Amino acid sequence: MKKITITFFIAFAIISAQSKVGTSAAQFLGIGVGPKSVAMGGAFTSIADDASTMYWNPGAISRLGSSQTMFSNTNWLVDTNINLLAAVLKLNSSNAIGIFFTQLDYGEEEITDLYNQSGTNLYWKASDLVTGLSYSRNLTNRFSIGGSLKYITQKIYNESASAVALDVGLLYQSLNEDFRIGMSISNFGTDMTLDGKDLLKTIDLDPDNSGHNETIVAKLKTDAWPLPLFFRVGISSDIINSDVIRLTLASDFFMPSDDVESMNFGIEAGFLDRVFLRAGYKAIGDSASEEGLTMGIGAKVYVGGFGMVVDYTVQDFGKFGYIPHWGLSVLLK
Repeated sequence: MKKITITFFIAFAIISAQSKVGTSAAQFLGIGVGPKSVAMGGAFTSIADDASTMYWNPGAISRLGSSQTMFSNTNWLVDTNINLLAAVLKLNSSNAIGIFFTQLDYGEEEITDLYNQSGTNLYWKASDLVTGLSYSRNLTNRFSIGGSLKYITQKIYNESASAVALDVGLLYQSLNEDFRIGMSISNFGTDMTLDGKDLLKTIDLDPDNSGHNETIVAKLKTDAWPLPLFFRVGISSDIINSDVIRLTLASDFFMPSDDVESMNFGIEAGFLDRVFLRAGYKAIGDSASEEGLTMGIGAKVYVGGFGMVVDYTVQDFGKFGYIPHWGLSVLLK
């Protein structure tokens, strides 16, 4: 564990040395997913409670209590939508695998031009997608490690860019499970470069002279942009844990390669393991962020051999108003 921890902090130093605001592609990777984790302010690196754990810390999914599937939807900014489909399969008490799809759908809009200001009956659309496969293993009764291999793609009209990335995470919990410590590094991968047919243009290499080919096809060269590297370290504790009530406090330190460092805090109160109240505060220390207070509720019921969890969260996004998140999880006993 000591060597692995040292490796994480070396990566932490590398990210710090390369930190530049607004210099990466695939910004949607920084949008937190999962209504429960969002309700707790994104302080979720040390918590293994639902399938969205693969986003925050893939090394923690082997600590989930059961196999489960989650679908969530977020009405994101300017009429966009974020959809998450995630599933975790517990192979045994020590091993788990998972698969996830996250899509940011920008919708579509009619194309206009200089001569057709009211529309051309043609439409353009844009979307971002990340899909991945995760694996996690409990090395001991206190220590877990795992990772995710991801394929990332962004598309706008006829142009697209793609990349492959790796997430790595670990989770440590005390012997009596009083507290947990989690760490993760996300999006270590290849650069993204836009390509597509709209980059093909005809050019005249020598416009001052005639007698040569004036319709040579050339391609505009676009720059390669790196993925945003995320380093997270979090700690959580069940300060009250009885048959009636469980009260969990959590905090995360978040360090992205393309923005400033910040802190996230969250709290959850669970009653009879059936009703849950949550609150959090996100992006403390980032003065330019519009994110802040988060609040959510959840309910769990068992029907036959299945459990069902419904979660709803509202996120205060400053000038952009309140962002609703909702999710449905199906648990296998």
